[in-house]
Amino acid sequence: MKKSAEMKALPIISINDGSEIGRVKSLVINPEKGSVDFLTIEHEDWQVSVKAIPFKKVVGIGEYAVTVENENAVIDLNEIPIANQLVNKKIKINDTRVMTRKGQMIGNIHEFYVDDETGAIVSLELHAHDSTYFLGTEHVLTFGKDIIIVNEDAAEYFKGTVEQMEPVYEEEVETIQTQQHGLQTIKSKQTELLTGKRVTEDIYNLEGNLLIAKGSSLTESDIKAAQDAGPSVFVDLTMNIK
Repeated sequence: MKKSAEMKALPIISINDGSEIGRVKSLVINPEKGSVDFLTIEHEDWQVSVKAIPFKKVVGIGEYAVTVENENAVIDLNEIPIANQLVNKKIKINDTRVMTRKGQMIGNIHEFYVDDETGAIVSLELHAHDSTYFLGTEHVLTFGKDIIIVNEDAAEYFKGTVEQMEPVYEEEVETIQTQQHGLQTIKSKQTELLTGKRVTEDIYNLEGNLLIAKGSSLTESDIKAAQDAGPSVFVDLTMNIK
């Protein structure tokens, strides 16, 4: 994620020829999508028309520069009606008040964070009750010019740090699901192999409490209890059966 402030004034570099196209002047917000769709460009030679880069044309946003493949990524906003309409809406987010759908004012936006891969606005940093909080944009109903409207229970989802707002991408979800599935398969196989085996010694959990008594014939619930108690307990169990 990138702060909006971290993106502004960054030089825009063409990868193909290593030249500086200009600098980021502003972020153009699409209120319907909740995303940054364009980066407008500040360049001393472009005084008449407004130039911009579609976010989808951005290769990367680093600490020192925004990179694009070449100058062909630059468009004239006056020639793109939809882009021009977004600019004219003047959605700025920072210094905007936050209100619930029932009219309760809950804070002011100090900053917002953007997924630098997709342009999606991920998190809002707001000041409320003399403290700073972070709110995921899934709770936003409307990105307005003067006020941002959020769900009635939005304050219940305030986070204390921006790290808690990092998005989980689909690939990460798939990896987690695969790992969980693999772990579940292993545990099922362990249960299948150990069910009915007799325990030759008392098995204790990490707190020193008796988990499975000596002489017990293992049931599925016994095995699950040992698995849940931790690796060392489960290993102890497997070494004391016959």
